[in-house]
Amino acid sequence: MNNILVAENVSKKFGEHTALSNISLEIPKNSIYGFLGPNGAGKTTLIRIINQITYPDTGRVYFDGKPLAPEHIATIGYLPEERGLYKSMKVGEQALYLAQLKGLSKAEAKKRLAYWFERLQIGDWWNKKIQELSKGMAQKIQFIVTVLHEPKLLIFDEPFSGFDPINANMIKDEILALKDKGTSIIFSTHRMESVEELCEYITLLHESEKILDGKLADIKRSHKRNIFNVGITIQDHKEKLLKDLEAQYSILSSNYDQTHHQLDLRLQLPNDDTKTVLQMLSNKGNINHFEEMIPSANDIFIQTVKSKDQ
Repeated sequence: MNNILVAENVSKKFGEHTALSNISLEIPKNSIYGFLGPNGAGKTTLIRIINQITYPDTGRVYFDGKPLAPEHIATIGYLPEERGLYKSMKVGEQALYLAQLKGLSKAEAKKRLAYWFERLQIGDWWNKKIQELSKGMAQKIQFIVTVLHEPKLLIFDEPFSGFDPINANMIKDEILALKDKGTSIIFSTHRMESVEELCEYITLLHESEKILDGKLADIKRSHKRNIFNVGITIQDHKEKLLKDLEAQYSILSSNYDQTHHQLDLRLQLPNDDTKTVLQMLSNKGNINHFEEMIPSANDIFIQTVKSKDQ
């Protein structure tokens, strides 16, 4: 079985509101899979179904090849966007308590906590109360208790909320290290730069429906528009070059730097016509760069949602 989680035609309503409509997806093992979508798209409902906090009205969910069942909770770790630490409890006391709820013995929990406290550089926090910590500091504790029982599947909902860039990068590295050790990860976020850095697969939900899914690299390739950024050093015949290009191609923008004699262009080309235009450009000047514009995850997110709303 190559998938850690499979959803088949999952739907969920709350009264008259449809939260999920006929959602099917497959999450490969040992991957980082992004749940994307605007607020209210259905991401949180789907996550709650996986965690068995709520249940689908129709459809089925399979975990590691078997129908999702209560015993699977022990092999899932969930870091919700809204954190749930007890503010008046001491950090170490609370971490031990939550670890034992996940089935760890007190001795094993202490051993693993010592490892993680040292790894995340928080060894002196053991006797602090949660209410004494900043939001980012409390986030580190929440992260630790989420991963401590070494689950097969981790679900992170906005895991970088409250972190400064240094600590966000530290947690990102830990997520990648967990993936390298074989953990499967679901990652829900509005931060598209995090999607670019971490996710291999994505599902885009909008108004309770799945409108896009697949391998991120394949999705980005499928959304290419054959647009290229070009820089060429040229002193003479600039106008002639622009006229020749305009006759065959779509010039989306052009700018000429008089000081450095550089013409910067944005061209949209027909499929498989890069050799012809490169030849034309090289006959007129020195090509400094010729780069295809690959759409970002953010571009794809916005374009897909807009097209769905039209």
